[in-house]
Amino acid sequence: MMELKLLTAADVTPPLSVIAVSKLAGVPLTVEPTLASASPPVLVLPNGLKLRGTNVLLRYLGRTATTIPSLYQRDAFEIGQIDEWLEYAPIFSSGSEYEGACKYVDGYLLQRTFLVGHSLSIADMAVWSYLAGAGKRWESLMKSKKYQNLVRWYNTISTEHAAVLDELTATYTKKKDSGKPTSTKTNENEQHSNKQIANGNVNESGKVSNRPEVDLPHAEMGKVCLRFAPEPSGYLHIGHSKAALMNQYFAQRYNGKVIVRFDDTNPSKESSEFVDNLLIDIKTLGINYEKVTYTSDYFPQLMEMAEKLMREGKAYIDDTPREQMQKERMDGIDSKCRNNGLDENLKLWKEMIAGSERGLQCCLRGKLDMQDPNKSLRDPVYYRCNPMPHHRIGSKYKIYPTYDFACPFVDSIEGITHALRSSEYHDRNAQYYRIQEDMGLRKVHIYEFSRLNMVYTLLSKRKLLWFVQNGKVDGWDDARFPTVQGIVRRGLQIEALIQFILEQGASKNLNLMEWDKLWNINKKIIDPVCPRHTAIVDEGRVLLTLLDGPETPFVRIVPKHKKYEGAGEKATTFTKKVWIEQTDAKSISPNEEITLMDWGNAIVKEIKKGADGTVTELVGVLHLQGSVKTTKLKLTWLPEINELVPLSLVEFGYLITKKKVEEDEDFIDVVNNETKKEIAAVGDSNMRNLKVGDILQLERKGYFRCDAPFVRPSKPIVLYAIPDGRQTATK
Repeated sequence: MMELKLLTAADVTPPLSVIAVSKLAGVPLTVEPTLASASPPVLVLPNGLKLRGTNVLLRYLGRTATTIPSLYQRDAFEIGQIDEWLEYAPIFSSGSEYEGACKYVDGYLLQRTFLVGHSLSIADMAVWSYLAGAGKRWESLMKSKKYQNLVRWYNTISTEHAAVLDELTATYTKKKDSGKPTSTKTNENEQHSNKQIANGNVNESGKVSNRPEVDLPHAEMGKVCLRFAPEPSGYLHIGHSKAALMNQYFAQRYNGKVIVRFDDTNPSKESSEFVDNLLIDIKTLGINYEKVTYTSDYFPQLMEMAEKLMREGKAYIDDTPREQMQKERMDGIDSKCRNNGLDENLKLWKEMIAGSERGLQCCLRGKLDMQDPNKSLRDPVYYRCNPMPHHRIGSKYKIYPTYDFACPFVDSIEGITHALRSSEYHDRNAQYYRIQEDMGLRKVHIYEFSRLNMVYTLLSKRKLLWFVQNGKVDGWDDARFPTVQGIVRRGLQIEALIQFILEQGASKNLNLMEWDKLWNINKKIIDPVCPRHTAIVDEGRVLLTLLDGPETPFVRIVPKHKKYEGAGEKATTFTKKVWIEQTDAKSISPNEEITLMDWGNAIVKEIKKGADGTVTELVGVLHLQGSVKTTKLKLTWLPEINELVPLSLVEFGYLITKKKVEEDEDFIDVVNNETKKEIAAVGDSNMRNLKVGDILQLERKGYFRCDAPFVRPSKPIVLYAIPDGRQTATK
C-alpha cells in the first residue's frame, strides 16, 4: 500500500486514534502539520483525493484494514454501534465530564471484553486513545482502582497490541504534556517530531529517536512470513510459548503472517494426541496463524532433494556405527563411505527406503566439511531409517528426514522470510545456511532470541515424559508441569503469561527467570476482580459459642468483592455458634477481644483445652460496638450449619530440588518426591456454585482455582492454590 499523508494543524498534536489505527491496520502514514489553526485533520490519498475529520478518517482506515478486518467491517447493526461510540468518545476530552464518562464505560464493560461485539474495533481505539492521551490524569485513575472494568479493558488492548501502542503512547503523551506551541508556524524539528510519532520511532526513555524501529533483519512491511514449528512429541510448555508469542509479536509489527507447522519427522516420539493438544495450547495463547502445515506434507519433495544431492556429490550413504560416527565427527575424521560412488549410494538408498536389514544399518549424510571448526558442519545426518508407523501417514515410509535437513528446505519453499529460534541453536546457523545453499534454495533469515529458562523447572520434553511415564505427575496437564495446560490449571491467566514474555522482548541474554515474577503479574490481574470466600481447615476446628449470639440464624447478602461489583453477591449466615481454626483458637488469650471478619468484635470469656493442649471449645460474647482497630486478631469464621461444603485445598511444590540442572547432570538425582499437599477444609455454602476454572480468594489463605466443583456433600470441592509471587513453594 502506498503511503498516505495526514495533514494536521500546526498548533495541535496529531490525533492519537488515527495514528494508532493506521499502525494496527498496517497503513503507512506521514504527518505534515501544515494546516491552519483549529483545522480538522485531513487524509490525503495516493491519488490526491482528501478526507476530513477524525471519525471519517477512522472509518476509512478501518474499512481498508487487512491485518484486522473487523476494525470496521461488521454487520449493519455493529457498524451502527461503532458509529455511536465514535460520537460518544469526544466526551472524554471535556474536563468536567471526564470521570462521568469513565464511570459510564466502566459499567458498560462489566461483562464485555470489547465495546462492540467480540473483537477490537475503531470504537475501542477511539475511546482508548482519549484515555491514553490524557497522560497523568488517566494514570492516576488507574492507580485508584475506581474503574476496574475500564482498566481491565484498557490493559487488554495495551497488552495485546503492545508492539504498536507502547512507544507510540509514550511519545504522544510526553509531547502533549510539554504544552502546545504558541505560534501557528511549525519549524522543521516540530514536523520531524510529528512524523516520528506517526511512525512510532522512539527510544526506551520515550524520547523521539532518529533510529528506525527495525527488529528483524531485511524485514519489509507486509511481506514478513514467520513459522512456529513445534514437534508433536509433547504438550506446549512455557518455553515454547515464548517462541510462539515472539512470532506473533513480529508478525503484528510488520503486518505479516504466521504459519503453524508441525515438525513431525520422528514417529517414535510423536502422536495425534500431541498434535490436537498443541493446537489447543496455540489457541489458548491467542496465536493468530494463517494455516497449519506438516513437515510430513513435504516427504516426497524431501526425498527428491536427497537424491538430487547424492547425484551432485553433496550427500552420501554411510553405514558407520553410530558411536563410531560420533567420534569421527568430533575428531574430524572422514568416513570410509565418504567417497563412495553414486551407484553404491543409490543402491544403499533403496535399501533404506525399503527398510531392509541392510538399510537399517545406514543413514544419509551431507558432504560438507569434516575439518570445519564448527562441528555442526562435519557431515551431518540428513536421513535415517525408522520402521515405526507415522501418526499421520502410517507405514508408507521407512525413512525420515532429520530436523537439520527438513527445516531449511520447508522454511524456504513455504515462503518463510525469517526463522525465529532460540540462541541455543546459534552454532547450527551456519549449517542451516549451507544446507539451503547446497539445495539451491532461497535464503531464509535466522533471528535469534534467548531461550526461556525457569528456576526449579525442566523444559526438556524427554525429561517431562519421564515424569508422566513414571507416575510422578497425573499427566501432561498436571498443575506441577510447566506446560501451558499445566500452568493454566494451576491458575495462571494467559494475559499474565503474555505480559511476562513480552516484557523480555527479543533479548538474546540468557536468563534464569524466577517464577515469582510471573505469579506476581498474575496476582495483579486476578486480585481486583476475583470473588472472596471463607474456608476453615477441618482438622481440629473449634466451635466458638457466642452466649448473646442470634438464637435464630439470619442471612445477609454481601458483595463477594468489596471493591468490584462484578464479582457478584453471596449469602452469609450468622449463628450463635461459629467455627474457627485450631491455629487461631490457640492464639487467643482469656478475655481477649477479637474481630470476627465481616461481623464485628467479640470477647472470648472461656477457653477449654484437651490434655494435649488442643483447644476444644471457646465461649464468648459479642461486642459489636468495639473497634476493629484495637484488636490484634482478625479471624475468619463459618457458621455452624449443615450447608457448609467439604473442600480439598491442594498446594504444590517444584518437581526438582535444584534451581538449575546442567545438561550433563542426571535430573533423577534431584527429583522432589513430595510435591503435593492436600488439606481438608470446609467452605461457605456459596462455593456450591463454583465451576471448573473459577478463580477465587479464600480470606487469609490466598488465591485458588477450582479444579473439581461441588457434586455431592461426600465429595469435596478441589481447589488448587495459586502462588502470589511472595510465597515460596514447597521444595
